[in-house]
Parts: sequence; C-alpha cells; structure tokens
Amino acid sequence: MKKLIYRLIISALFFVSGFIAEGEVLKWILFLISYVLAGGDVVKRAIRNIFRGNVFDENFLMAIASIGAFLINEAPEGVAVMLFYQVGEAFQAYAVGESRKSIANLMNIRPDYANVKVGEELVKKDPDDVMVGDIIVIKPGEKVPLDGKVTEGVSLLDTSALTGESVPREVIAGSDILSGFINVNGLITVEVTKEFGESTVSKILDLVENASSKKSKSERFITKFARYYTPAVVIIAAILAIVPPLIIEGEIFKDWIYRSLSFLVVSCPCALVISVPLSFFGGIGGSSKKGILVKGSNYLEALAQAETVVFDKTGTLTKGVFNVREVNAKDISEDELLKYAAYAENYSNHPISLSLKRAYNKEIVNDIIKDVEEIPGHGVSAVVGGKKILAGNEKLMVKENIGFSKENISGTVVHVAIDGDYAGYILIADEVKEDSAAAIKKLKELKIKQTIMLTGDNKQIGEETAKELGIDKVYTELLPVDKVEKIEEIIYNNKGKVAYVGDGINDAPVLARADIGIAMGGLGSDAAIEAADIVIMTDEPSKIATAINISKKTLRIATQNIVFAIGIKAFILLLSAAGYASMWAAVFADVGVTFIAVLNSFRALNVKNI
Repeated sequence: MKKLIYRLIISALFFVSGFIAEGEVLKWILFLISYVLAGGDVVKRAIRNIFRGNVFDENFLMAIASIGAFLINEAPEGVAVMLFYQVGEAFQAYAVGESRKSIANLMNIRPDYANVKVGEELVKKDPDDVMVGDIIVIKPGEKVPLDGKVTEGVSLLDTSALTGESVPREVIAGSDILSGFINVNGLITVEVTKEFGESTVSKILDLVENASSKKSKSERFITKFARYYTPAVVIIAAILAIVPPLIIEGEIFKDWIYRSLSFLVVSCPCALVISVPLSFFGGIGGSSKKGILVKGSNYLEALAQAETVVFDKTGTLTKGVFNVREVNAKDISEDELLKYAAYAENYSNHPISLSLKRAYNKEIVNDIIKDVEEIPGHGVSAVVGGKKILAGNEKLMVKENIGFSKENISGTVVHVAIDGDYAGYILIADEVKEDSAAAIKKLKELKIKQTIMLTGDNKQIGEETAKELGIDKVYTELLPVDKVEKIEEIIYNNKGKVAYVGDGINDAPVLARADIGIAMGGLGSDAAIEAADIVIMTDEPSKIATAINISKKTLRIATQNIVFAIGIKAFILLLSAAGYASMWAAVFADVGVTFIAVLNSFRALNVKNI
C-alpha cells in the first residue's frame, strides 16, 4: 500500500512537470515516466492475461486505450487514465485494510504460548506447534491458547474479548472452551480439540479477508456486464476506426482512429468495476468499525432489504446474567433470608452466588462460616453462625427431605433451609439489556414492518419481555426445532427479507435458515461463525439498526455509482462516435466519472454519525 502511494505521488509529480516543461520531447519523456510509474503494472497484467487467454478485461482496455492516447499524441490523457485508475485501486486497498484493521483491533487476542504437558513437565510452545490431542495447562490470568475440552479443574473464563459478555463463564471437567478466552481464577487442564489454524480468531480474520468472494447482486451484475461489455466495445472501436474511412468518401483514417481511441478511453468500465465493489468494501469496513462483522457483500445488500426482524430472547435482548428479582421469606425477614444465602454462597464464584452477594451488598464476616460444602448440580451446604444452611435448587431440597411449596415461578429459584426447616426462596431472573428497548424503537424508525420474538421461556416471561420492549409478536415455549419451523412460517408469510437475531449457539439452525442470520455476542462458538451471516461483536442489540443503516447507505451509494457511470458514459460514447467529443471529454467520462464514483464509494467507510 505504501509503495503504491509513493509511486503514485512520484508519478503525479512527473505528470504535473510534463505540463510545465518546455519542449515537446521533454514533455513526452516526463509523461512517459509518469505513465510507467502509474500504469506499468497494469500493462504488465494485461500482457500476462492475454497469454493466459483472458484477453478482454479492464487491464486490457486500460492498456490499449492509454497506449492509444500516446500514439495519437495525447499523452496527458493516457497518463491521467492510469493515474486515476491506480488512485481507485489505492482507495480500494485502503478500504479493505481498514476493514481488516478494525477486526484485528477488536480481536487482538492471539495467545503467545501454550503450556503443553509432556510427561510430568510443562513445556512452553507456540500455539501453532500444538497438536490435536495434546494436554495443555492454563493458569489463572492466562489466555486460552487453543480450542479444547476441560479434563481437570474448575474455573471462570472471561469471554468478553470474543462475545462482549461481561459475566465470566464457569467451566468444569467436560466443558468446551475456546481460544481467546481468559482464565480468571482456577487452574485447568485441557485436551486440545483443534489446531490453532482452525481457531475462532483465525476463522474470523479469514472471513473478513474473503468477504468479497460473496458478491452482492450489484457486484454480480457489474462482473457479468464487464465480461460482455469489454469485448463488445473493443470490436465497436475497431469497426469505428476502419469501416467509415473505407465506405464514406472524403473521410481519413487519422480522424476515425482518434474517434475510436476516444471511444475506447470513455468506454473503460473501471468506474463500475472499481466503485461498486469498493462501495461494499467500504460498507464492510465501516461496519467492522462499529463492531459489526459482515461475512459478504451479498449479506450487506440483503440486510438493506429486510422488512421483518426476529429475535431470540435470552442473551440477545436480555443479558443472560442473574440478578435477584424477589425474596420470599417464611418465618424470618427477607433481609435475614438473603443474608444466610449470601453467607452460604460466599466462597463460590458461580454467577448465582455472585448475584446473591451483590444483592446482599454488605460485608461478610468469614469467621462465622464453617463446613462449606459444594454439592454439584444441587447447591451448597454451610454452617453460618452455628446454623446449618442449605441453599440450592429443588433437587437439593428433595435430597435433604425438606418440605417446600412448589410454585409456578418465572426465573431461577434458590431455595433456602435453616437447620432442616424451609425458610423461603430467592428468585433470580434475567435482566433486559439497557439498549434493547432503544434497539426496537430504532428499527421501527427505520420502517421495519414487524418485530417478532421467539423464546423457549414460558408464556408469562416471554409476553412480559415483549411488552416491555415494544415487540409486535411473541412466540413462547419453543424448542430449537420449533424455532426453525416458526422462522420458515414467518419467511413464507412475508414478502421482504427476514433477519433473525440469536445468540449463535442454540440458535444456529435458525440463523442458517433465515434470509439474514445475525449472531449476537456469538463469536464464542463455531456454530455462530458458520451459521450467521452477520455477527454483532459488541453484544448490543442497537447495533442491528446501525447495521441496517450502513447497508442501506452502502446500497444507495452503489446504485448511485451504477446510474451515474452508465448514464455519463453512454452519453459521451455517442458523442465520441459522432465526433463531437474530444479526447478530454473522453478522459472526463472515464477518469472523471471513475474518480467521482470512487470518492462517492469512499463515503461508505464514514460511519461516525450512523
């Protein structure tokens, strides 16, 4: 990129010098140097492609038109064509670079080493050198170097770099973990299940770099257009140069060759070939600046046509984290019930325990806590101030033969027993994300016709959440297979595109089935990367409206470029063929239109106010 810029700057200096210099020979030499610096590689590519059988491409058209300009003593036009063409190439390279840089900055989580267990020793190795099946040890504070399965240990993992999720994820033996997570507090042993090249980060960067391979309809149109357009204009130009002087009395070859070359210059499709893909590159790059990963320009185009947005609930519109919502005490005060539960859970780092301590919000005296025992899958037992406290789920109460009242409660319930007697329960429920309501409001402002929520939660929770957020329809108590059937029904009943927003793990089948699958904070799973078309890296629902705004802007810019370029070129082509347009008019129609279209495309990168 730097070499190209330096080369173009030097070329531009020679170009300007050519106008200032005196003497035709000196001018011609300066223009020739400028041309070689700016377009030497284009001519080289054109020659190479001819030998490979790919004659009629934009490189060939650019080369023959610009060289032709030199041959009819219009060197400045020949240089200008190449110079501005390469400026367009530089813009495109910059747009792609910005896209890659944005992702790289957000995903700067590549681990430096892995502690590989060799016999009884730990050997530090580069993650690239670790094989599937190797056993690695991850200490507190270290990054998880490779995807794998926990074989020993219990810990909390900070997944925020991948998912944007602030709450640590608990892992135990048997849990799957992914490279890029950070081990918070425990020593864990992991069996590697994937090589580093197959890791989450590698896949994401690869997706960005290859996003252009998935072309939008606009880009496919331009590619197909250029394939037939280029040989057609070369044939027409050849006929224009040879036939009229032969059949029209008094006409000379020099005039018609001039018209023919003007025709070739103006007919170069670089304004379309460059500006339309560049619009989408800009859109993808601009999206990544906002923490939105778009896997192809076809998805960006489809998103602009979305009329219905369907949401999963947990982890998408809600935080997927625990907070105390209700304390229901029996024979003791609510404060006392919360106190005993917080004390019993004091030594646990489980999200439920953390939510209880957060709700208690007072200093805990460790001296009065004894005989703490965690009961996996049930809860915890502890002696607090001489009283035996049990805090856990229904299974714990049944296991300890403690009678309790089963109520139809929405959320996670922590039952508490004191000295064998049931003392009440604490309701812990999910919390709506701060910007979820704003996200729905923004979508309606964008004229999204319908918002729908699909959830596996019960009817009461689902309807309450939908009402709170202003969602039009809600379907509850759905299994993953039910969600797929429901999304198919929604797609069938809607003419416009349907976007589905899920957490990217349980919703992978639905993400794949929707017209546009959007994973929310789902970078922590292969399912999200494979199934989703767009990934919201910052875990904010409001970014969906941002993505739609960017897609609409990008599509608008691409359409403007197509209409503008084809309209101006068609007009000047007719004038060139009729002999009413000079070479400078041809240069404007080619270079000027290209430059304006490229500058217009560059607007897609500007997403500050979106």
